[in-house]
Amino acid sequence: MSPLSTGDAYFSFFMFTVDLRPDDPEYRQVVIGHIRELSALGYAGFDLPIAPGDTTDHEREIASYVEFKRALDDAGLADVRFTTNVAATSRFDPTSADAEQRAGALAYLKSRVDITAALGGDIMAGPIVFPYNVFPVTDAGEPIWSNALQEWLAPGYRRAHPVLNELGEYAQSKNVEIAIEPVDHWEQPAPNSVEDVLDFLEGVPSRQIGVCVDSAHVVLGGGGPEAFGETIRRAARKGRLTYVHVSPPDRGALRDSWIPWKAFFSPIVSSYDGPLLIETFNAIAAFLSPLRITRRKFWVRGEDQEDPETPDAYAVARDALATMREELRAVEQAQGLSSAVR
Repeated sequence: MSPLSTGDAYFSFFMFTVDLRPDDPEYRQVVIGHIRELSALGYAGFDLPIAPGDTTDHEREIASYVEFKRALDDAGLADVRFTTNVAATSRFDPTSADAEQRAGALAYLKSRVDITAALGGDIMAGPIVFPYNVFPVTDAGEPIWSNALQEWLAPGYRRAHPVLNELGEYAQSKNVEIAIEPVDHWEQPAPNSVEDVLDFLEGVPSRQIGVCVDSAHVVLGGGGPEAFGETIRRAARKGRLTYVHVSPPDRGALRDSWIPWKAFFSPIVSSYDGPLLIETFNAIAAFLSPLRITRRKFWVRGEDQEDPETPDAYAVARDALATMREELRAVEQAQGLSSAVR
């Protein structure tokens, strides 16, 4: 039997939004509709983006997600499972040289653990070390790259170690695992690879914090199949292999994408027993500039006018699940394992 024995396939709400708007009763019904449609396709859970917001009133934020979860339960979705996606920001920066700002970042990240727990989730993932999509510059305003960037990063990593360790200890009390996601170098300065995260975690004793492995980032910013296999084995040995995202390099439709399925799944099926998240970044407004999206939007039934030139979002989700199952079965069969994601 493959270690992926739970057979859980999750789907990311990045197809639809970056903000669940938990205080908006009308939008709750939209979310409920998406969950029902996607659950019927075979998804066991969903990854929900938790917006940073513009407030430090985290108690109010947490309360809004408690109400959001109550609405899901009342709609008959109490058994649906969730993970969350969270990002560090320039306001909530664990690497800041300002101790007060680091304390604020810790409070923010703890509140996101609380939100994850309130949703019944057990994994919080995302780029939570350096602020997402914020790049350093010199005092003269010149961008910092290459060797100079690596030197600039080092003290930030050191400042973040105790913040993330305390976050891990807090998350353990809430039964939530933390998965740091490395993101490509044009989206953030660091960490950019699974190896970067594992190196950073050498300074974080809490084993409640691990790494999120994303196929898109592995393909675009990784060191090749052999290095990837060793990195996955390293993460597993350290107890740090926390979450796996299956996402195309262009962050679009999974079907017919350039994922090297055998090279990606082969070390994972031997080392990982958690859910597999299918992640598509639709061409919604929030992603257009940060991800430089040029492809057409996958239209959403009930929200967009039908576009005959592109598939709809649910069709993309349906085909993605079928593709992942097929490719996973092939890898498992080649390794003499029984298929897991059914």
